[in-house]
Amino acid sequence: MPEYAILILPSANRVYTDTAPTLVRNEVWAFASLLSATVTDTGTRTIGGVDYVTVTTERELSDTDVALLSNVSSAYALFELTGELLRPLTLRPTARFDSDLLTIQKYPGKTNEQFTQLLFNLTLLASRWAREGYTIPLHVLDPLCGRGTTLNQAMMYGHDATGVEVSPKDFEAYERFIKTWLRSKRLKHTAQSGALRRHKTRLGQRLEIEYAASKEEYRAGRTRRLAYYNTDTLRTDELLREESVHLVVTDAPYGVQHGSRAEDDSLARSPRDLLAAALPVWTRVLRPGGAVGISYNTHVLSRSALTALCERAGLSVVTGPGYDDLTHRVDQSIERDVVVARK
Repeated sequence: MPEYAILILPSANRVYTDTAPTLVRNEVWAFASLLSATVTDTGTRTIGGVDYVTVTTERELSDTDVALLSNVSSAYALFELTGELLRPLTLRPTARFDSDLLTIQKYPGKTNEQFTQLLFNLTLLASRWAREGYTIPLHVLDPLCGRGTTLNQAMMYGHDATGVEVSPKDFEAYERFIKTWLRSKRLKHTAQSGALRRHKTRLGQRLEIEYAASKEEYRAGRTRRLAYYNTDTLRTDELLREESVHLVVTDAPYGVQHGSRAEDDSLARSPRDLLAAALPVWTRVLRPGGAVGISYNTHVLSRSALTALCERAGLSVVTGPGYDDLTHRVDQSIERDVVVARK
């Protein structure tokens, strides 16, 4: 049977580098349903002192299969194995922009961009748009978007993106970053920012950008939209139309003192209370067949509790190969897991 080897992209985070092979094996299983070649096994192997994730298939990967696997989050290179010999295959990931869109931002607490892509992939692959989601634009929501790593990944894949975040500091930092990045890349765009109001009530701040990957696309009207709303995530269904979002991808608060409300600076909601209140709101703006992907800290929220919250919101949790063995250590206080659920 044909066998392939994925070389893992090195990460600045040593702990994530150690974890990446296990996560990539799961990610490959999630991609497997889209491949024309049936995946029969995955594993790890050391070749020439370097660790690889191996993929065994019943027949050779097609060009389309290679293009899909090019989007595996930590894939640095892909080889066909012949004994101990490696024949390189050309990766063709879906990437509309330079990788610095994901890597330039550096700040304490930033989620590893490789993990963000993995979470994004798992959510997309669980949705009804799994097959076409790497070639057509979708609408992606991160309702706890922080400084916008998920929004940037959505841009890389060519999707429209909306973020909601209560922290004014995160909003201001992302506004500075994305405007500077668009100008430095000389990308045609328009940007509007100012007060966010609904029914004459000021809810926070807003940033709305229309852009294109090239001048030709901009002139032809093939533009994408990016919106960032600095307000309470529980207002998401006031900002977006019902059933207007294909995917919800978000990193839930990892600590004990977190929240969604901005009346004062004491964000006192626990992650469980926040998600209990927010999941029904997010589900209302999600299209039928859409999926929600949530990463969370198992030390403050159990998988069974989050599963129950998803089901209470009318979502069906996805289980099986690719979705059942994603728990991994981030640091002493954070053990991260992922739940993906479909509407």
